[in-house]
Amino acid sequence: MDETGVAEGKVLDLLGRIKEKDVPFERVFSSMCTMPHPLAIQAHMEFIETNLGDPTLFPGTEEIEESVIAMLGSLLHAPNAHGYITTGGTGSNIQALRAARNLNRKEHPNIIIPESAHFSFDKAADILGITLKKAQLDENLKVDPASVEMLIDENTIALVGIAGTTEFGQIDPIDELARIALSHGLFLHVDAAFGGLVIPFLDEEYPFDFKVKGVSSLTVDPHKMGASTIPSSALLFRDKACLGALAVSTPYLASRVQHTLAGTRTGASIAATYAVFKHLGRSGYKHIVARCMKSVSMIEKEAADMGIRPVIQPVTNVIALQVNSPDEVASKLRERNWYVSTTVSPKSLRLVIMPHTTEEILNMFLTDLREILGVR
Repeated sequence: MDETGVAEGKVLDLLGRIKEKDVPFERVFSSMCTMPHPLAIQAHMEFIETNLGDPTLFPGTEEIEESVIAMLGSLLHAPNAHGYITTGGTGSNIQALRAARNLNRKEHPNIIIPESAHFSFDKAADILGITLKKAQLDENLKVDPASVEMLIDENTIALVGIAGTTEFGQIDPIDELARIALSHGLFLHVDAAFGGLVIPFLDEEYPFDFKVKGVSSLTVDPHKMGASTIPSSALLFRDKACLGALAVSTPYLASRVQHTLAGTRTGASIAATYAVFKHLGRSGYKHIVARCMKSVSMIEKEAADMGIRPVIQPVTNVIALQVNSPDEVASKLRERNWYVSTTVSPKSLRLVIMPHTTEEILNMFLTDLREILGVR
């Protein structure tokens, strides 16, 4: 920090030059986030000073959070769901497993997750002192229910299913996991951080949410396909007792109890989520998802013309292409200012098609991909 201050204009100019180093979203195919809706940005700024760490001081903002949870609960077949807005899918997943642990105390607890689960579960296990058991996947990269059931023992406290896997966008058989969970009296958490605002708007129906009896909790991130501002994830519970298992006394605040992991919580992104939900409605999201899936189909067709097949038939707006030397291809694309990622197993070139991906940009990308692969 300098001894004396700098004029506002100079600070803003400095920030502008620094921000130019960031990758513009239209060049990004590796992220599950997108540019927030303009209305979300405006609402975010209107609530920039709000802190739901002490909601008694911000009752209006708390009312907005309750409305957001109700809207998500209604969409995901639990209109009376209980929960709150977290700082991201990682925080939501940690809290879901913390609730499961607190509801079923064991000396050496373990949870069973798919091999395809997000690395946030490794963080959760480390923080909570829980052992992870990783179930195998089937040929379509869904978790194998038989593998899950074989891993259950007397110390198992929860199962996890993924609705929109990070690498391939696949949807686990949540109904089968729910059957297993119910038969063993286990907590079932669904990580739908990405898929939660995609799957309800697809033409094909997939059982993944609270409509499935046996689903205990669910993570969904409005700052991904919801086009809200960062950070905004939601943790939803079917039963109020699950939220109660997270309660911590806060005697020095105006509010006397917290259920959250973070103490200080911005109300800005919650207001942004409320605004974009109200503005777009279900029809607006259906249109967004349809446009993204149309782009996925376009990539699949163009890839087929190049002699390239996807690893699996795309289920959501993620497509993984079986190219030779995917890391090398990704590196060459980056030299042309395209940012893609590669999967671990099986190795492939991974593309996430978010709302910021226009047809014009996609055509430019595919032209460069053809040149890099030497395909005409």
